[in-house]
Amino acid sequence: MPAYIYANVVITDPATYEAYRKEVPGVIAAHGGRYLVRGGATEVLEGPGVPQRQVILEFPDMAHLQAFYNSADYVQLRALRQTASTGTLFAIEGV
Repeated sequence: MPAYIYANVVITDPATYEAYRKEVPGVIAAHGGRYLVRGGATEVLEGPGVPQRQVILEFPDMAHLQAFYNSADYVQLRALRQTASTGTLFAIEGV
């Protein structure tokens, strides 16, 4: 069953975030992941939410997602992302 990372990201340091953005696609791909959404226009249809930079990643299953998120390569990039942004990330099993 596929698994997804959904992120709503507020970029606080664009230059540092750009460095993260350039490096992370290869690590995602190495764990079988791919982008479904990466930025782009957003529109709130219902509720009080305030969308920022939206990202949705798809992985073959939760095991691949967790392997990516906890990998040595991503742990370093995650720290970089966390210095350049705030936000919320969810791991979600799909259908």
